[in-house]
Amino acid sequence: MSKSLFISLALLWAVAATAQDPASYQGPDRQERLVAGAKKEGEFVMYTSAQADDIGAVAKAFEQKYGVKVTMWRAGSEKVLQRAVAEARGGRFAVDVIETNGPELEMLQREGLLQRVASPHLADMLPVAVRPHGEWVGTRLNVFALAYNTKKVKKDELPKSYADLADPRWKGRLGVEADDQDWLAGVLAQMGDNGAQVFRDIVKTNGVSVRRGHTLLTQLVASGEVPLALTVYNYKAEQLKNQGAPIDWFVIGKAPARANGVGVARRAPHPNAALLFYEYLLGEGQQYFVTMDYVPSNAKMASPLKGVRIVQSNPARSLDESEKWGALFQQIVVRRR
Repeated sequence: MSKSLFISLALLWAVAATAQDPASYQGPDRQERLVAGAKKEGEFVMYTSAQADDIGAVAKAFEQKYGVKVTMWRAGSEKVLQRAVAEARGGRFAVDVIETNGPELEMLQREGLLQRVASPHLADMLPVAVRPHGEWVGTRLNVFALAYNTKKVKKDELPKSYADLADPRWKGRLGVEADDQDWLAGVLAQMGDNGAQVFRDIVKTNGVSVRRGHTLLTQLVASGEVPLALTVYNYKAEQLKNQGAPIDWFVIGKAPARANGVGVARRAPHPNAALLFYEYLLGEGQQYFVTMDYVPSNAKMASPLKGVRIVQSNPARSLDESEKWGALFQQIVVRRR
C-alpha cells in the first residue's frame, strides 16, 4: 500500500468514525440525528443533585416534547459523584447524564468518565460556563446570598459588612450551611488579610448554627428558626419569597457564585437521548431556569439578577484546594479542630 493511499484511507476512517459518534458530529442534520436516535432509545438515566421539583419540571418538559423517558436518581452532589465513580470502577455503566455541582463534575472529568461534546450551543454560553476540556458545561450559577426572616429581622438592622455581624445583637440569630468552603474562599478573597479574623470574632461572640443543606437552611429562615443565614442560594430564597414566605435576601460585596452543570457519561447506554437532553439544557431548557430564579449560563437569556455583582469560583481550583478551604471553614466557622 502506498503512503498516499494509506493516508487517504486513514482520513476516510476518521471521517466515518466521527460521523458515527453523535457527540462529535457537527453536520447540519445533527439535531435531527439526535432526535431520531433518542426516540429509538426511548429513555435515559440521569444522576442529579438538583432540587427534585426544579429539575423535574425541566425533565417533564423534555419528555413531553420528545417522548423520551427520563429516569432520575437524586442525591447530594458528593453521593452523585461517589455512585458514578463506584459504578464505573466496578464495570457497571448505567448512567447517561450527570447533572451536579462544578467541582464534582470536574472530578468526574479527571476520572475519565465524561465525554467531550461539540455542541453548537457552546457559542452562546457565558465564557465562565465553558470548560477548556469540553467534557462538561455550566448550565446555571448558584449565587450565594444572605437571607433573613422579615418578621425577625428589621431591614434597617441588616449588616452593611460582615464585621457588623460581630455585634452582640446577632447572638443566637445566625446560621450557615455545613460545607460552604467555596463561599468562604470567595468572601475572604474580597476581605483581605483580616477576613478570617472577622469570622472568628463573629463565631466567638455570637455563635453560628450549622445546618446541612441549602434548601433546609433557607426553609429555616422562612420559618424564623434561623433569623439570618449567611450562605443560602439566592434562587431558593427568591422562590420562597414569591410564594409569600416572610423571607428576603441580600449580598455584601460581590456575591460568590458556583456553577452547576451537566456532562454526558463516556460509556452512556443511551448516547443519543443523553446528548439530546444535554442540548436541551443548554438551549431551550434555559428558560425554565430563569422562571425558577436561577442565573442561566446561556448569554441569550436575561438574568434575574439586577444590580448584583458576582464573582464565580473556578471549579478546577475549588477541587484542587478543597482540603485547604474545607479545613479553614471547619476551623473558623464550624469551630472543629
